Amino acid sequence: MVNVGARTPEQVRLAQDFVRFAVEAGVLRFGEFKTKAGRLSPYFFNAGLFDDGNKLGRLAEFYAKALLASGIEFDMVFGPAYKGIPLAATVAVELARQGRNVPFAYNRKEAKDHGEGGTLVGAPLQGRVLIIDDVMSAGTAARESIALIRAAGATPCAVAIALDRQEKATENGRDVEHSAVQYVRQQLGMQVCAIATLADLLLYLSQKEGAEMIAHHERVLAYRQRYGVNQG
Repeated sequence: MVNVGARTPEQVRLAQDFVRFAVEAGVLRFGEFKTKAGRLSPYFFNAGLFDDGNKLGRLAEFYAKALLASGIEFDMVFGPAYKGIPLAATVAVELARQGRNVPFAYNRKEAKDHGEGGTLVGAPLQGRVLIIDDVMSAGTAARESIALIRAAGATPCAVAIALDRQEKATENGRDVEHSAVQYVRQQLGMQVCAIATLADLLLYLSQKEGAEMIAHHERVLAYRQRYGVNQG
């Protein structure tokens, strides 16, 4: 049995529904893919392929449900450029639809020197700020967002991501014994809400029939055994 952590049955069900949706949408694919760390991964999650209104709307619904179920307290949402911008906007819309209306903001990569100027767009950064992104590979985007939020006088409180790969991060070209998510939790003191994890993907694959799915499960499991982090 794959350990998916201490979550409610509803949260586990939400994660399984999300994995199924991501696979059916072609966002989560199987094969051989080279990661930023130079590893050959048997699966690839490309949030950029949530590329139409229906898929983006469903993705936002998963984020909102996961956040509301997590119990994380936040006053507004922030989307780091670039992928985080549409995510923050659509999640804010979905949260409002589900009865939790909060402001949102995002940053530009380059400061604007005309009009309102600056790098920040949207609501003023204040209170407890939730950062929304797709995945967390090295935690770089999270650190940059945290610095920006603190510089504005607000408090970065948590990060929401779609998928936690639960694998070792790399530092100076070497594997370390923690993941980017664990680094953000343990070293930066931030909460992290992931809609689904690698463990959820393994659980999904273990429940599928057919030689192809069994082979995918074996390869993903072998990858986790080699690069996975201790979740204890």
